[in-house]
Amino acid sequence: MKIFDKKKNENSKALSPEEKREEEILEKVDEQHRAREGFGRFMKHPVQVLTEKPLNILIVSIPVAILIFFVGLIYLISQYGLMAAFTSTVVDDIFLLSLMVACIPLAYLDLRHSMKMRNLNISLPNFFRDVAGMNESGMTLPNAVHIVATGEYGNLTTYIKKLDAEMSWNIPFVEAIYQFGERIGTTLAQRSVDLIAKASNAGGDVSEVLQAAASDTYEFVNLETERRNNMLIYVIIVIISFMVFLFVIAVMTGTFLDTMAEAGAAMAESGNAGGMSFGGNIDMDFYRRLFLHAAVIQAFFSGLVAGQMGEGRAVAGLKYSVVMVIIAWVAFRFFI
Repeated sequence: MKIFDKKKNENSKALSPEEKREEEILEKVDEQHRAREGFGRFMKHPVQVLTEKPLNILIVSIPVAILIFFVGLIYLISQYGLMAAFTSTVVDDIFLLSLMVACIPLAYLDLRHSMKMRNLNISLPNFFRDVAGMNESGMTLPNAVHIVATGEYGNLTTYIKKLDAEMSWNIPFVEAIYQFGERIGTTLAQRSVDLIAKASNAGGDVSEVLQAAASDTYEFVNLETERRNNMLIYVIIVIISFMVFLFVIAVMTGTFLDTMAEAGAAMAESGNAGGMSFGGNIDMDFYRRLFLHAAVIQAFFSGLVAGQMGEGRAVAGLKYSVVMVIIAWVAFRFFI
């Protein structure tokens, strides 16, 4: 280590003041680059890193959920003994609380992200059409983008202003439009940008290409909206199926099993040996807990199926899963 430091000092002495200054600048640039990537970026901007992509929140939510579960389990065992971990319904409550801690942040961020992406896709056809119209009227592309940037395009406005700033810095249109598509990040934007850039490189009429891209994005948005509307009925069917499942369990528990248990208990008290076989040995707490587990499993996976059918992504169904799991827990804790 001393030999290495000695060589480093000798090399630094051999450098001129200008070279030393340049080396210091490069080292600072490398430090800034490392701070903007990986763990360094997470430490500097934790909230931004966790919320820029929905799945990133699992970095925090899953460890917190696991911690809550084990802390609750250890506390329960310390207060009521080891058997409480297998017989007490409090374990179910702790598990469901942990599940909600893990799922609710992801469900919220995914819903917010999907709404943002949908709004961006809806605004794209208007943006392409307006730029094409101004370009056809004789304006240059930078001027057309500059005027369009003053308009209101929802969530897309921020990206258009960045595109306008880049083109005002004399960045070529093709390079700027590629960066525009990368920043938006949707499949539709990247496909449209790729079409525009390739047509521009080939020497085509940019205004016609923009009009074609506007028509393509408009048709894509319409088809996506139509598909979502057509699949909405199946999402409703999945949710209604869960509610029917919950209702059947409630009726069966509140009438059939309770009646059998009460009749069996009455026959056993009267000295009738057949009472034990008729229903006197039914453990209602066991069956309620068993049905709660079945309802929670049904709720969670039905929500994922609804998301896959309605939006083409299972993660999008977490919002349904969270709501139905809460409904199942409330129903069993307060009504069944």
